[in-house]
Amino acid sequence: MRVVVTGGTGYIGGRLIPRLLDAGHTVCCITREPAQLEAHFGHRIEIVRGDVFDEHALREVCRGADALYYLIHSMSRRSEDFAATDRRAAAVVGAAAAQAHIQRIIYLGGLGDRSAALSRHLRSRHEVGDILRQSGVPVTELRAAVIIGAGSASFEMMRNITERLPVMIAPRWVNTRCQPIWITDVLSYLLEALERPNTVGKTYDIGGSEVLTYRDMMTRYAALRGIKRGILVVPVLSPRLSSYWVHFVTPLPTSLASALIESLTNEVIVRDHAADDDFSVRPIGYDDAVRKELDRTSTEGPETTWFDAIDVQRLPGEFAGVKEGMLIDRRQRRSLAAEEDIANVFTSLGGERGWLYADSLWELRGWMDRIVGGFGTRRGRRSPNTLRIGDAVDFWRVEAYEPGKMLRLRAEMLLPGAAWLQFEVINEGGVTSLRQSAFFEPQGLLGHLYWYSVMPFHSLIFGNMATRIVELAEEHLDKEHAADSHPLK
Repeated sequence: MRVVVTGGTGYIGGRLIPRLLDAGHTVCCITREPAQLEAHFGHRIEIVRGDVFDEHALREVCRGADALYYLIHSMSRRSEDFAATDRRAAAVVGAAAAQAHIQRIIYLGGLGDRSAALSRHLRSRHEVGDILRQSGVPVTELRAAVIIGAGSASFEMMRNITERLPVMIAPRWVNTRCQPIWITDVLSYLLEALERPNTVGKTYDIGGSEVLTYRDMMTRYAALRGIKRGILVVPVLSPRLSSYWVHFVTPLPTSLASALIESLTNEVIVRDHAADDDFSVRPIGYDDAVRKELDRTSTEGPETTWFDAIDVQRLPGEFAGVKEGMLIDRRQRRSLAAEEDIANVFTSLGGERGWLYADSLWELRGWMDRIVGGFGTRRGRRSPNTLRIGDAVDFWRVEAYEPGKMLRLRAEMLLPGAAWLQFEVINEGGVTSLRQSAFFEPQGLLGHLYWYSVMPFHSLIFGNMATRIVELAEEHLDKEHAADSHPLK
């Protein structure tokens, strides 16, 4: 089919598009930032520049389409009245879909009992479904609660709170019941909805295999991470006060945290089980979902690698911050050297050659690791010039390797978390660059304290190491030029 995906640069849309392409569908997207989609999908999808309020761009993207996925949500925007923005967007898109004679709209909304006093967020999710149906185009609406997936706002809020606070002062909403669902199961429902005619015009509740309280989710997450957490429930924390607290201890902005927390007072569980009859999806349980999302070493495919999960491609060249549970230090250096020469330098790091800058500090770090029972730097490397997956490089292990393009090392030193160091050669617009990224997934508060205590050293070491890699690669270029200017030699 020819399928329009609105919200293609978002969390759900960005993961749905590869599945649609793999299933043989033609995908069309409308976005204000085409470069983001082009970086991921190149010419595999059709892109129209614009937004959902641009009627001309909407007509263009909808022309000849069979179906449209509505994955837009303005809650993360700074607008105070996100519900009004959502209503307007749904009306404009619905009208464009009807004018283009699109056969159906597939919409991912939110769970919640309409007979209850719903939060603004959940009430808005239901209103959007109603407005899309008023367009006259048949709508398949899938309603989900908390989505367990790296990058999901609800999951990231829960992850950060649990990781950073040994004792949590929590409001009463931690005892509210919900039915969390794994992101991959959500994507399976979305894809099957397109392929199953019997789902046209119907609304489905979808959820995981377990009903839990938010307290259950946090304590079980902590157990899976191997950290102990205490939760003290107090009656005085209003949703607004809670949102400021969440903003303080997590990367979420106050506006987004406020809307999410207000919704946590509503019970969101599956009440209609029609999805069991009309879909083949059998959602997994909470613990299995969290394990899969915490598995940063999985390399089974583009949807399961930690690399794609944190959307590294969209980070700026120079970056030091938090992205979906991962603390990241990124350095990028332009170079006149050939891509192969840059790769030759970073693939020869470690062992006798060292790390190009402040080797005494690297040795000190290795000595500290040995003191506490780790490997230190005594392992060196198998060969000074060649690498293969699984090789030891001092206190690192080669986890992923594409000769001439990319090297990812996983730390095997003793740390309060998991760490990686990745080198890539990239070419953007004809400009060659080295992209060097250090990743750290902290384990609890100690992990965060460790990272921020070593940040000054990272700034010194990683920045200068990236510069030295490029300098050495360009020295090879200078030698070639010198040889060319003296052909008799």
